[in-house]
Amino acid sequence: MKHLFIVNPVAGGRDHSAEVQQTAAQTLRGSDVPHEIYVTKAPMDACDKIRAEARSGETLRVYACGGDGTLNECVNGAAGLQNVAVTHFPCGTGNDFIKTFGADSARFFDLGELVSGEVRPFDVIECCGRYSVNICSVGIDARIGTEVHKYSRIPLVGGATGYVVSALVNVFKGITQNMRVRGGGCEYTGRVALVCACNGQFYGGGFHAMPGARPDSGVLGFHVVRDVKLREFPGLILKYAKGRWREIPAEKLTHLTGTHLEIESDEDIVVNIDGEALYSRHINFDVCPGGVNFIVPKNMAFFANAARPCPADAAVV
Repeated sequence: MKHLFIVNPVAGGRDHSAEVQQTAAQTLRGSDVPHEIYVTKAPMDACDKIRAEARSGETLRVYACGGDGTLNECVNGAAGLQNVAVTHFPCGTGNDFIKTFGADSARFFDLGELVSGEVRPFDVIECCGRYSVNICSVGIDARIGTEVHKYSRIPLVGGATGYVVSALVNVFKGITQNMRVRGGGCEYTGRVALVCACNGQFYGGGFHAMPGARPDSGVLGFHVVRDVKLREFPGLILKYAKGRWREIPAEKLTHLTGTHLEIESDEDIVVNIDGEALYSRHINFDVCPGGVNFIVPKNMAFFANAARPCPADAAVV
């Protein structure tokens, strides 16, 4: 067996590689299991590194030391490989996926809990040839998130202000886009504000999009938010962010649970995949049950009711 620590040197705004090296050495002191600290050099570098290491056939435990984007790269490297398990040792700013586990999410910050943790099969979302362990989306939220970095680089903007600027710019560009949405018992053509496919519960720095979602349920939760006027947007997005989607009128939001949804557009639209972006005119969201081995701390309360459906009270189509 080998422990592989994948470090994103820009996650959280600074290089955490020295801290990870020190923490890993302390945690593994006295162990004869080899370990490696690998600092990524380019996008998807982590994916290539994991697959190269996995070719030996030995058991590989991978620790994504960064934010949700780093975790996404590691999941893409580990998906479908039986000898590889991955987890998140958070060094980023959002760390949204682990929020799904409630109070137990704090345990992911303890590397000892992860090194001695247990492996569970988690579902992943396959989207346009890439995998997501958390949430994928298209629409206004994906556009805002994709352009945050552009505005954050402007002097005196930066940080959270960059998100606000991106939101204002994209709202006034137009909240909705023409799309065709099919799947899960839904067939809709028209103006769409956003569509999200949820394996986890949180994204976008804390938006509680899908309370009750579970990455071990075998199904996904979907929201399709249709035509939204500018005057309606602030109230709707506040409810959506707080997990109060049931308070949004049915003519504005359709909620579905299923295994497949597809979207078509006459022009390229941006797709958010665990905070990473790609562009396409035909987008699919498909669940891959048990698609990745995931390391979690032992005896987590979250798994006490593992048979609970995702999300609650929605019919599976």
